[in-house]
Amino acid sequence: MRKVFVVGLGPGAGAQMTAEARAALEQCEVIIGYPVYLDLIRGDFPDKTYKSTPMKQETERCTMALQEAAEGRGTAMVCSGDAGVYGMAGLMLEMGAAYPEVEIEIVPGITAAIGGAAVLGAPLMHDFAVISLSDLLTPWGKIETRLRAAAMADFVICLYNPSSRKRKDYLKKACRIMQEFKTGDTICGIVRNIGRAEQSSAIMTLEELGGTETDMFTTVFIGNEQTMRLNGKMVTPRGYDTSGQRTIV
Repeated sequence: MRKVFVVGLGPGAGAQMTAEARAALEQCEVIIGYPVYLDLIRGDFPDKTYKSTPMKQETERCTMALQEAAEGRGTAMVCSGDAGVYGMAGLMLEMGAAYPEVEIEIVPGITAAIGGAAVLGAPLMHDFAVISLSDLLTPWGKIETRLRAAAMADFVICLYNPSSRKRKDYLKKACRIMQEFKTGDTICGIVRNIGRAEQSSAIMTLEELGGTETDMFTTVFIGNEQTMRLNGKMVTPRGYDTSGQRTIV
């Protein structure tokens, strides 16, 4: 089988992995990915051959997967969440052009925005934007432009990669930009380690969010003008009236 599955494991694998993703991994001989993600699935697929590369060696990882498939071994490239949302799907398709004999199939997964939203309640019921604060591949100036545009349009905003050891103040900077267009009492939420044993969450105001410590395993949700805290949940109304008819918000 000259084929590579590019598989989204969901935010925490396990119960949040789709049946389609599990079926793809079951038929593969070799599973390739970042070590943290491989560790999430080794117990479920103990008979597979696992191969990895460190962070910042994504192209080498793709080459490894394509070469394994070209040699006839059923191969999967795994990613956290959805492979097509800040994952490896795009790079695999780009590099796969040099391997026309290898079929590439993208298998969707639950991205952190969806998994985290379910933990908090229903923050994404209306239009929303997803923005990564990582400037590893995107200049910070462009990230700032996107933050301002989304805040100005009053989107609910989901932030990936809000901070790291080298980017400790990036979430604080993003919150200052948000407050150019959103009030300090805008309802926000965070979820850490979505779908994993260490999962935790909190709901707070935008002003409080600016002083909150986060990491690369945290997903941040910033509400719009209508977002509210309701019975311990973060809820963005869709705009239905009491009779069940949709109204314009």
